[in-house]
Amino acid sequence: MRIADLAGRRVAIWGFGREGHAVIKALRMRLPAQPLTLFCSDAEVDAARTFDASLEIVVGEPDATTLSRFDVVVKSPGISAYKPALLAAQAQGTQFISGTALWFGEYPDARVIAVTGTKGKSTTSALVAHLARALGMRSALAGNIGLPLLELLDQRAELWVIELSSFQTGEAGPLELGVVTSLYEEHLDWHGSRERYVADKLKLADAARTLLVNGQQPGLLERTAAHPHRLLFGTPERWHVRDGAIRRGGQAVFDTAALAAPGLHNALNACAALAALEAIGMDALAAAPALAHFRPLPHRLQPLGERDRWHWVNDSISTTPLATLAALESLHGRAVTVLVGGHDRGLDWTPFVDAMRSTPPNAIVCMGSNGARIEAALRSAEIACPIMRVADLAGAVAEAKTHTPHGGVILLSPGAPSFDQFKDYAERGRRFAALAGFDVAITGIEGLGIG
Repeated sequence: MRIADLAGRRVAIWGFGREGHAVIKALRMRLPAQPLTLFCSDAEVDAARTFDASLEIVVGEPDATTLSRFDVVVKSPGISAYKPALLAAQAQGTQFISGTALWFGEYPDARVIAVTGTKGKSTTSALVAHLARALGMRSALAGNIGLPLLELLDQRAELWVIELSSFQTGEAGPLELGVVTSLYEEHLDWHGSRERYVADKLKLADAARTLLVNGQQPGLLERTAAHPHRLLFGTPERWHVRDGAIRRGGQAVFDTAALAAPGLHNALNACAALAALEAIGMDALAAAPALAHFRPLPHRLQPLGERDRWHWVNDSISTTPLATLAALESLHGRAVTVLVGGHDRGLDWTPFVDAMRSTPPNAIVCMGSNGARIEAALRSAEIACPIMRVADLAGAVAEAKTHTPHGGVILLSPGAPSFDQFKDYAERGRRFAALAGFDVAITGIEGLGIG
């Protein structure tokens, strides 16, 4: 659907976050006289009226009757497509779309690499854009990574690198290359079940002319086997990591020690980015040296520095137990106290607990709404390290200081969302930095937009 197709129809915008702002602004640019209704919270009303005084504002969660008044509702990604009211209105003929879908409608011929995955999608997206720019290609970096696509409406790029969450993959139009970095369970509260999450995530395969997937994941390989143009990374004959080097087949291309982003998983993200460029016909070997100049994304295994003889690492973006395991792997051999827990969305912590049986860290501090559940699982498994439970992040930092030897690492890698106590993972990460004593401004992601 294009924006022009909304003309003369009854249109509402559901959600007044950054995506909602971008949708309203884009519709006003193209359809200045179009009546628009906004569904938002009571706390957002004044800001919404300041942003666009002509909006009709409906306060609170809309029910099916309210939603059914509209021909089209443009919803923000965080609003589940499986809400009963939404499904009921959809059955009555209301069409639900997103800013992502509208952008694809406006740019049907754009050259697009779209990246998704349970973990690794943001870093891989940023790496693809960084490496493409190193080869002189004017590239855009946008999407779920922190810049809604509609904020770049009417701008041009030779290559669009778009991160898509599982909320957005079904909204993508036809694209040159889709990349799936990994696939585990996540966002079960939005999707309703693990199977639905996986199915929604892999809707990207339907849109992608060529699909690039992580060859180290048997389940992902099985689920994408039917794609007519599937490529792999992470396997010995392709781009992979072995013996301290990123390799293309048997050829050593880049020393992993030269990567600023630590850990095997980040080296594998680099493999995915190089494989993506190669898949669209670019010179990945020529781009590889630029990996040395890539700056890690904020809140993703971000070293804050040394304070009070401890090393502090901010991995607040970690929202699954498997992401926490990857963070611990990247710090293997060091005395690490890890802070885990947050909003409980029902994810299975068994793989984390099983890993702690054989490779326990220095200590584990459990916090947040699922802290008690994590602590109980760890104690039941008789994990051989100190295990503490506290209410909040401040308490977790205090406990970590008590139980971490000088020279050790205090790692925030919660394995859970932040919504029980913080607006988002970035706010949680900034609070961690402040509690650690760092007076630093954690800036946004470098390279967003067109460059």
